[in-house]
Amino acid sequence: MSRLQKVLENGEFAITAELAPPKGIDFSHALECADLIKDRVCAVNVTDFQSSALKATSLALCKALLDKGIEPILQITGRDRNRLAIQGEMLSAGFFGIENILALTGDHPTVGDNPGAKPVYDLDSVGILQAASTLMKGVDMGGNELNKAPYFYLGATVTPE
Repeated sequence: MSRLQKVLENGEFAITAELAPPKGIDFSHALECADLIKDRVCAVNVTDFQSSALKATSLALCKALLDKGIEPILQITGRDRNRLAIQGEMLSAGFFGIENILALTGDHPTVGDNPGAKPVYDLDSVGILQAASTLMKGVDMGGNELNKAPYFYLGATVTPE
């Protein structure tokens, strides 16, 4: 059980922070920022191509945070991946020991720095949550058995517009 899950399920106030992966492969600045806040937050939410801008993946920075003893929250958007890629990303997160997942539908690519990118939107945030729940039962969305099921603490956001 993740620290974030324990805190929230105990009815305590949880403070999280948000970090964006870099546009490139030098993670040093993001990791320095994480070091500054690690004793002040319960977990760090890592953005997934925030505002439709190309950056390193959320999974990569989450793994780097985990290696430093900082609890990550993996964001997964449906904008850029189909259900195979989403499930594969979640299985990889489970392998690394990343338990917290924040499901998002994602901003349209036209608002980002690669406006010609084609959106996928195979799954929206609810579909991502359903996919994660299915994986936790030991099967994929196609009904195929997994050799070991991951465990996730799931969340989503809502934009009331």
